[in-house]
Amino acid sequence: MKDTIQLHKDSFLEELQEFLKIPSISAIADHKEDVQKGAKWVANSLEKTGMEHVEIIETDGHPIVYADWLHADGKPTVLIYGHYDVQPADPINLWETPPFDPVIRDNKLFARGATDDKGQLFIHIKAMELLMKENGKLPVNVKFCIEGEEEIASPHLGPFIENHTEKLAADAVVISDTSFIKEGLPAICTSLRGALAMEVTVKTANTDLHSGVYGGGVPNAVHSLLSLLDSLHNKDGSIAVEGFYDGVPEVTDQLREEIAQIPSDEVAMKKELGLTALFGEEGFTFKEQTGIRPTLEINGISGGYQGDGIKTVIPSEASGKISCRLVGEQDPQNIYERIEKHFQDHLPMGTTLTVNQFIQAKPVSLDSQNPMIQKAADAYEMVYGVRALFPKEGGSIPIVEVFARVLEAPVVLMGFGLPSENLHAPNEHFHLENFTKGIETVCEYFTSL
Repeated sequence: MKDTIQLHKDSFLEELQEFLKIPSISAIADHKEDVQKGAKWVANSLEKTGMEHVEIIETDGHPIVYADWLHADGKPTVLIYGHYDVQPADPINLWETPPFDPVIRDNKLFARGATDDKGQLFIHIKAMELLMKENGKLPVNVKFCIEGEEEIASPHLGPFIENHTEKLAADAVVISDTSFIKEGLPAICTSLRGALAMEVTVKTANTDLHSGVYGGGVPNAVHSLLSLLDSLHNKDGSIAVEGFYDGVPEVTDQLREEIAQIPSDEVAMKKELGLTALFGEEGFTFKEQTGIRPTLEINGISGGYQGDGIKTVIPSEASGKISCRLVGEQDPQNIYERIEKHFQDHLPMGTTLTVNQFIQAKPVSLDSQNPMIQKAADAYEMVYGVRALFPKEGGSIPIVEVFARVLEAPVVLMGFGLPSENLHAPNEHFHLENFTKGIETVCEYFTSL
């Protein structure tokens, strides 16, 4: 299979580059037609692979693409999930080459979506194609469920799964949307933090005011916002919202030992990121802070004059975007209500506020000893010569919890990205070594099942 992959590598990459040229940005309404185009591209690719019952299923948002091949009697059924939507490309000026004009340099493929998630999804499509061509059939039953809304928290896929459990029923759900520990060291993620995102807007006067005429005598919306945001954390890095840590599991010695097995070079990371120091909740290591502890981050603030030069006004409105990563039994809705109450309790004089929620996702924990996950580790070892580790990731893939709960099937987070590939950032890229070895690994895994 390795020789076959190398033989077809160039044509595979040409196909992937065509996929990456589609600016399927789910978060921006002006790209709705591009997202539709992305769905059609996936559907056509699955048809060429030999999949059957290929459907583009419309939702109140962006489409879901479904396909299957169910002729392996008595064999397991695997549901492959991925997403064809991508993050916005901003800031465009920081890209070395245009984000939707894919280019290969230094044995890496640069484009928005290269690693998150078009490149990783495409690995599975090509793996199924090769298995089908080599054997005239697949070794197991396969279903595809590919969405166009992952980057906006999958608002319509959850209900679709709930309403189509028989259609999607499987013995395992396989997802490639995560990363290795580092180059050459594969990983199968066994937990993901939940997510919560919101925007708080504060208002003071009914218009911006002249700072000479009113300065010193009226409330300033930017001051109020900064005061509110600063109240969210204590000096030791912990979160000051009352009840925020309810449901957070105790960090046991066994869990600390398990996390400590995952390699981490904090000195090298600081140098790579241009940091002089790390910062976080006291009493926990960096890997613990970013993997098993909850967070509350300020993602952006706006208010007052933003143009060139100076405009001496007292802003009447300001807003801040906030996101949380949640663990254990933390409930996103409960956390949202507690943060909203915290804002009300700390609201500066002369200020009103509104809070709008955008994303909710529950945390998920997976059993690394499940046979479907262990066979994935075997496949990595066959191809890469090293057995995968089982890290606990700090990120969130909201739909994982839904798949695990509703389908009652193990979720195998079989990623092929690298942490350094700038996902969600300018100059996103995908290492071509993991593209070809990824196809080989997926073929090995499905054959072993």
